[in-house]
Amino acid sequence: MLAVIAVVGGAGLFLGSILPSDAVRSVTKSVHEMSLWLAWLVAAVATVGSLYFSEIADYVPCRLCWFQRICMYPLAGILLVAAIRRDRHVRWYALPLLVAGIAVSTYHYVIEWRPSWGDGACSVGPACTDVWFRRMGFVTLAFMALCGFLAIVALLFVNPKSENHDAAIDG
Repeated sequence: MLAVIAVVGGAGLFLGSILPSDAVRSVTKSVHEMSLWLAWLVAAVATVGSLYFSEIADYVPCRLCWFQRICMYPLAGILLVAAIRRDRHVRWYALPLLVAGIAVSTYHYVIEWRPSWGDGACSVGPACTDVWFRRMGFVTLAFMALCGFLAIVALLFVNPKSENHDAAIDG
């Protein structure tokens, strides 16, 4: 549920940053000021969550889950350093991990619904087409990972527009 809220909120802020409304612009600017910390929080929660599922709930990660972890785990550290240093340029060096994570998560989510498309995706270990759980009819672990990556993208690329376009806001 948190994954869905994060993506809907992030998408709303991203779209809100390009809309002309003063109220939307004000909210977007406020979120922009905290966006590095929020992006780190998403990555940290996703990291802790994936460790919970594998180490406490005993869900054995499949091959694609490991690739998603390879993309998410470093983001927790990278985004923490960026938040501490207030480095808005982190978006560009986090982007390759985010794009790879989105691609793998999307593919993983698709083959959960269409297992025949995933032939050979996982040759060792648990099948990538196995669904450990499905909540609300569509939320799976792969979907939550996808939501995490998309929320981070939205947070890193939120850019409030104003008449006096401030270079410090643009980052």
